[in-house]
Amino acid sequence: MEPVKNAKHEPDLELIRHADTREQLREGRRACQSRIEYLYPEMPIAAWTALVNDMHDEVAARAAAVCEKELKEAGYGPPPVPYALVVFGSSGRRESTPWSDQDNGLIVSDEASGHKDKYFAAFGRRLSDLLEYAGYEKCKGKVMCSEPAWNQTLGQWRHRLAGWHRDLSWENVRNLMIASDLRWIAGDPSLAAAWKSCFAHGLNESPETATAILRNTVRHKATLNILGQVVTERFGEHAGEFDVKYGVYIPLVNSIRYMALQEGVHETSTLKRLEKLTLLDGGNLLFENCQRAFLTALTLRASATYTLRNGVYSSSGYLPQTELKQKPLLYKLRESLTTVRRTHRALQRRLRFAEKGRL
Repeated sequence: MEPVKNAKHEPDLELIRHADTREQLREGRRACQSRIEYLYPEMPIAAWTALVNDMHDEVAARAAAVCEKELKEAGYGPPPVPYALVVFGSSGRRESTPWSDQDNGLIVSDEASGHKDKYFAAFGRRLSDLLEYAGYEKCKGKVMCSEPAWNQTLGQWRHRLAGWHRDLSWENVRNLMIASDLRWIAGDPSLAAAWKSCFAHGLNESPETATAILRNTVRHKATLNILGQVVTERFGEHAGEFDVKYGVYIPLVNSIRYMALQEGVHETSTLKRLEKLTLLDGGNLLFENCQRAFLTALTLRASATYTLRNGVYSSSGYLPQTELKQKPLLYKLRESLTTVRRTHRALQRRLRFAEKGRL
């Protein structure tokens, strides 16, 4: 990773770490985010993204502590059994933008307790609401600890993972892909470690899962036409704009994740996955091209428009037409999309081979 410039001017994360109330947490996040946005032009994109995610991790961990405090004051007492707060998606990969939404869950210990169901249901709802208060939009896909499907005991999680492997429908495979990026944030880290061990075991025991993940991976929206021109949105409020998330970022994330899972790479960060893949196959120029394309994707995600409404940050995920008119940026985007296309063609060939083997 490139060195961080002006490190002495980095945001003070202590404002978040020592927040004792939800109000202090919200103000600490706002102060840090303001400083991070100011630093964007001065820092390499990988270093800046790491700083953004340091902030998100601190906010989430402190939010869990504030929730414990609030529930104790409300008469629930302390957590009746150990738990782990974990994150998924871009948060799990440490690739969130300053305005990314929530993607989190809870892993609760299987230890016996008369009121743990009630406690952690209340904890999950309160934590999701607190994070929204701190500026994090709730996940439209409902991947949040406030949802029973993502707030379960370790035993329930094991049963659910096994069910996903048995029924490889599109939605279940999508959930497996989301789950593969799990990362521990707060609470008992051994619960997250046990969860990841169960996940890895399921992949090893179900060869069909790899093919199903590959099938989902090669499905993505068109980004270049037959003339090699960038495909923008044709209709709606984003007509003429480019979908950064699903046009370039997610296709790269999914492709690299699949290749990492196939090679037994356990990292969740896309860049770290690429580093490990490069070490395993140093002569493969595809990985170098993917790394360059991915850094461009991170830069474009940071350039997408965002809004702040009622204290909650959100981003459209689209690159406006004004940005697309800049030739240097358009050249990098086209180069990245060419890498996406070549990567997907290689994976499509692998998928055809895998499916022939099943005949």
